[in-house]
Amino acid sequence: MIGRLNHVAIAVPDLARAVATYRDALGARISAPQALPEHGVTVVFVELPNTKIEFLEPLGATSPIAKFLERNPEGGMHHLCYEVSDLRAARDRLVAAGARVLGDGEPRIGAHGRPVLFLHPKDFLGTLTELEEV
Repeated sequence: MIGRLNHVAIAVPDLARAVATYRDALGARISAPQALPEHGVTVVFVELPNTKIEFLEPLGATSPIAKFLERNPEGGMHHLCYEVSDLRAARDRLVAAGARVLGDGEPRIGAHGRPVLFLHPKDFLGTLTELEEV
């Protein structure tokens, strides 16, 4: 069921500073910022040969990332995203095994324009987990 690692997401308090750090210090190739109001974030992707790093900056005070940054003011790892070929089938299999899907359980469109779901961190070793259909 689980496919390749799509990205590692890092919550950041200052997107421009995070971009500058990775671009200038590491020579990374960075995507253009993308506002995702339905998720309450602005994102950029650090493009690596084998995966991506996603920087998440809150888009407003009610963003889930704003709440994360209240607890972690310097930022930090927010979630891991894995690819799956059939998101609804993966969801149904996980729910049948006792995993909890966050939100209403229905896929939403993510930053790559593909359906995504988030799984409760308590069910996955304390790590928020995103599944993205590819």
